[in-house]
Amino acid sequence: MVALSTWLRYAVVKFEYSVYISWKNYHLGQMNAKQFNDSVWKGFFQGKLTFLHWHRGQDMEPAIPDGGNLLVRKMIYPVPTQVFIGDVVVMKDPEKPNDRIVRRLAAVEGYEMASKDEKDDPFILEKDQCWVLSDDESLKPKEARDSRLFGPVPMSDIIGRVIYAMRSAVDHGPVQNSHLAMEKDSSVLSVELDVDEMAKNLKT
Repeated sequence: MVALSTWLRYAVVKFEYSVYISWKNYHLGQMNAKQFNDSVWKGFFQGKLTFLHWHRGQDMEPAIPDGGNLLVRKMIYPVPTQVFIGDVVVMKDPEKPNDRIVRRLAAVEGYEMASKDEKDDPFILEKDQCWVLSDDESLKPKEARDSRLFGPVPMSDIIGRVIYAMRSAVDHGPVQNSHLAMEKDSSVLSVELDVDEMAKNLKT
C-alpha cells in the first residue's frame, strides 16, 4: 500500500506536469481558456507520468537488458535542474529522429570535454547541449552509437528518464540513476509501477 505522504508528493508532481502540458498547448493557440482549465483537470485525474518503452540492444548492459521493457518517466522540461548526470534517459535518435535510443547522461552545458586523442582540442558544452554514453564500455564508438560518434546532442531531445527495467517476469527492478533523480522519481514509481502490466507487454 502506498503511504499518504507518497500520494501527496505524487499529486503535486502530477498537477505540475498537467499544468505545464496544458499551458504549452494554450500558449501555442491550440485551446482556449475553458479548454485549458478542462485539460489541466483531465490530465491530473486521467493522465499518467510514465510510459513503457521496449529496448533492444546490448549497449546499455548490465543496467538495461537487451530485450527489456522499460518504465520511463516523462520529462516536463529536460534541463540540468530536472535531468541529472548519471541518469539513464530515452531520447530521440540523433541519426534517426523518428526512433528512440536509451543512453546515460554523462555531461551537461558548461562542462569541458577533453578527448583521449591529443590531436582533438577540448571544448565546452554550450547551452542546451549534453553528452550521452553507452554503459557497455567494451563497445567501440560506432557500435555504441553515443556522443563519441555523433557529438553533443540537444537536452531538448530527451523524452524521459528510465526508472524501472524488466528483463523477464522474474527479473526486474529499479534503474540506478543519480541520487537526486531517484529521490524525485520515488513517488511516481510507487504509484505508477505495475509489474503485471509490464510483464504482460514483454515481447518474446
